[in-house]
Amino acid sequence: MNYYPAFLNLRGKKAVVVGGGNIAERKILSLLKAGATVTVVSPAITARLSREKTKKNIEHIARCYRKGDLRGSVLVVAATNSPSVNTQIAVDAPSLVNVVDVPKECSFIAPSVITRGPLTIAISTGGISPAFSKTIRQELEKIYGPEIGEYLNFVGSIRKKALAGISDKKKRERFLKDLAAGKTVQSLRTEGFRVVRKAVEEKLAKLTKTITL
Repeated sequence: MNYYPAFLNLRGKKAVVVGGGNIAERKILSLLKAGATVTVVSPAITARLSREKTKKNIEHIARCYRKGDLRGSVLVVAATNSPSVNTQIAVDAPSLVNVVDVPKECSFIAPSVITRGPLTIAISTGGISPAFSKTIRQELEKIYGPEIGEYLNFVGSIRKKALAGISDKKKRERFLKDLAAGKTVQSLRTEGFRVVRKAVEEKLAKLTKTITL
């Protein structure tokens, strides 16, 4: 089966996770990072989730799943240790639903993810081999290190300065393209973020000064 890849905006949207174990915990923390409003339905939850509950980062309904618990949700995760309960959740879900480890009951599957600041790389084998997705993720993590995230955050600010400070369209376009060029990525790996940042800032200063004069 081929899946349609998409990045969802869940900020402020309701997500319901049924289950409170380690797998559910990973799903919940990812949803919180995405800005979702998370409700957890489970008689018991992990120590980490208890801390999130204390900080009021999640709502916890401390009982087993009941029909109606999914009302108003835009995304549901079924992560209980009962296959029959998970199946019922998939049937009841009014929205996108992920049943952990059962792709045929899902309307979406969760990819293996690399996050480097604003950069997100998602890897999926369509549910055929999550372990293979993990292996690819581990390889890509070595290729794209933390310096990529640092650089992209920097690009966000330097791009604004370039748009405001370089009036010559062709020079501005060339500068912006160079920010994302393969040679720049290679320099990040070999020389590091600080060296690349300094070179970019000096180049921008030179272009801006030339135009101002």
